[in-house]
Amino acid sequence: MAYWLMKSNPKFFSIKDLERLGTEGWDGVRNYRARNFMRDDMRVGDKVIFYHSSAKPSGVAGIMTVSNAGLPDPTQFHPEHRHYDPIATEEAPRWYMVEVTFEQAFIDVLPLSELKFLPALEDSLLLKKGCEQLTIIPLETKHWHAIMDMADVLDLLPDDVETYLD
Repeated sequence: MAYWLMKSNPKFFSIKDLERLGTEGWDGVRNYRARNFMRDDMRVGDKVIFYHSSAKPSGVAGIMTVSNAGLPDPTQFHPEHRHYDPIATEEAPRWYMVEVTFEQAFIDVLPLSELKFLPALEDSLLLKKGCEQLTIIPLETKHWHAIMDMADVLDLLPDDVETYLD
């Protein structure tokens, strides 16, 4: 199992939206590095931190799991869709997605301003200069546990989240 952080602007799609839907495709990503993560590296069962970006505050909002991986993103094939790619074909897709399933919403967002103080995250892409625009970030096990531990200390985790702290 691998760990990831995926960003979404909550104005467009939030952890509450995912909670309501249960499972949803993480589509519309048009960054080659993120595309490669979804196409080549993400696997069913991987744990994912749902991060609210461009929000006040930006930060960790909950947990989800990859439930289907390496799927061609259907939005690239529809001319009326804002993520349409005229070069992509069903025989040779350019863009990929994963499906994610809701696991937990935090009681409050764990803000980036708090995450910056975690020594375990100092080598994470989340805090690295120049990586602010990455929508998908691989996390090391130590990064995952540091974030979960901080959320627990700040009392942001619901009582039934203990399994994620092990």
